[in-house]
Amino acid sequence: MAQLDSDILRTFLAVAEAGSVTQGAARIFRSQSAASLQIGKLEATLGQPVFERHGRGVILTDAGERLLPVAREVTGKLDAALRELTSDDLDGRLRLGIPDDQSKETLSGIVGAFAQSHPRVDLEVTCAMSAGFPDALTSGALDLAIYEAAHPPPGAEVLRRERTCWMVSRHHDLLARDPLPIALFDRDCWWRDAALDALRAAGRPFRIVYSSQSVAGVAAAIEAGIAAGLLGETSLSENLRQVDLSGGPMPVSNLVLGLRPGTVTPPIEAMRQAIRKAFGAE
Repeated sequence: MAQLDSDILRTFLAVAEAGSVTQGAARIFRSQSAASLQIGKLEATLGQPVFERHGRGVILTDAGERLLPVAREVTGKLDAALRELTSDDLDGRLRLGIPDDQSKETLSGIVGAFAQSHPRVDLEVTCAMSAGFPDALTSGALDLAIYEAAHPPPGAEVLRRERTCWMVSRHHDLLARDPLPIALFDRDCWWRDAALDALRAAGRPFRIVYSSQSVAGVAAAIEAGIAAGLLGETSLSENLRQVDLSGGPMPVSNLVLGLRPGTVTPPIEAMRQAIRKAFGAE
């Protein structure tokens, strides 16, 4: 007898909310091919498509529209039941830093689930550009933080490695422009320095036309055809294509889980394990 699998429903939700198989897969840390395979299994079970390609992404079919609230309710109830059954009497204080430009959906889900599973823990969350998090950990202002680093410190736990690459819009021709218009992250980000150093080393004239603190902001500028930009490879979508602007590979970005030096408290360890599990680091 055919059944709906909750894991496949989570993939369906991610794609539906992102409006793209590629971006939906990135939200749940799957490859595009794995997400497409699960959507194919779902459609085979239902005997009808749940998505149809529309312009540069996907939209829900009538069947997909009917399935959407059911999928949200089922996965929501499963998550609530797990939190209720696994809640404990853990208490204490935890100061967590999470980046506002990477993995927002995943990290928000971790924070929400942790707060419900451990209601007696005094949880303080700082959501900001992560460049200042290493210093905040060293000074004791944060207990635990997730941040991007070109070169992880010795002993640091790397949650994910992602190659960075230059991207332009598939629908606009920018490469013939001289100087080349580029979009960058704000100054408090090593990706900006890496992009500028690479262009200068390649002798490529450029001008900065757009700056943002978030991946979404830079990606939007690139998709609009305003500029070229440096992003992580998971940002590749139907609207973007990869190009070589600097004559060689760009740096790998490491998403690091950092701890405050000193004693690891039970709340810190509980949150660390939750983050590691969410990123498939266990």
